[in-house]
Amino acid sequence: ALVLVHGSGPNDRDETIGPNKPFRDLAWGLASKCVAVLRYEKRTKEHGSKLVSLTNTLTVKEEIIDDALAAVALLRKTKEIDANRIYVLGHSLGGMLVPRIGRLDAGIAGFVVLAGATRPLEDVILEQMTYIIGLKGYLSVTEENQIEEIQKLVDKIKNLKESDAQSSESIFAAPPSYWLDLRGYDPPEVAHTLAHPMLVLQGGRDYQVTMKDFERWQAALSGRGNVEFKPYPKLNHLFIEGEGKSIPSEYEKIGHVSAYVVEDIARWINR
Repeated sequence: ALVLVHGSGPNDRDETIGPNKPFRDLAWGLASKCVAVLRYEKRTKEHGSKLVSLTNTLTVKEEIIDDALAAVALLRKTKEIDANRIYVLGHSLGGMLVPRIGRLDAGIAGFVVLAGATRPLEDVILEQMTYIIGLKGYLSVTEENQIEEIQKLVDKIKNLKESDAQSSESIFAAPPSYWLDLRGYDPPEVAHTLAHPMLVLQGGRDYQVTMKDFERWQAALSGRGNVEFKPYPKLNHLFIEGEGKSIPSEYEKIGHVSAYVVEDIARWINR
């Protein structure tokens, strides 16, 4: 069985983005290859109003990790599932957190990382926004100011002190506690300390999490015999095929996770 762990934002169980439903594609495709898949509404989607009480203390533990571990625990109690063959797939932010999930549950059979970020999240946000704003090839004064404001928020995150942990101030829609919890976290470095088998996949046209991140996974884990890496030159952040430079409007066109991605994941799990 495989648990699907979402990226950032209040995602539903399909990880719906525009008309695209990458988690549904993965679930249906893998189920056809004898891999049971558990997907669920992300806590920030299903229980957003309840999370208001955590405004000052929210971290990725409450947002993502707790429910991923609960999903694994649920599958272990499901009689049709082999409790020793439960895997976890993390996409984007979910992929970034795979090593933290693994650190908390040594019994997980292995991990699949889809476009998992490896660098500080605030740096990734700045890179994404700079890419999007600069797509037309030049910057207006307004756009230059936009990037400056984003840089100021990034600097604010980097200058947070532990005493700011109880503040309810929102930076990129998250409180200081969220950013302080991620400070110093290096996903490949933590993954290197784990024994779990891993499959790391990356789209070559992805501008949200880039080949820089994929290369950092490779640098940390390439010496491990139980870790595989695979880049896909034509795929974007949703693992949907396209041509040329990837742009945000691409996500508004209906597509599906490429069949060969499903094949590669199923082959790796079943092997």
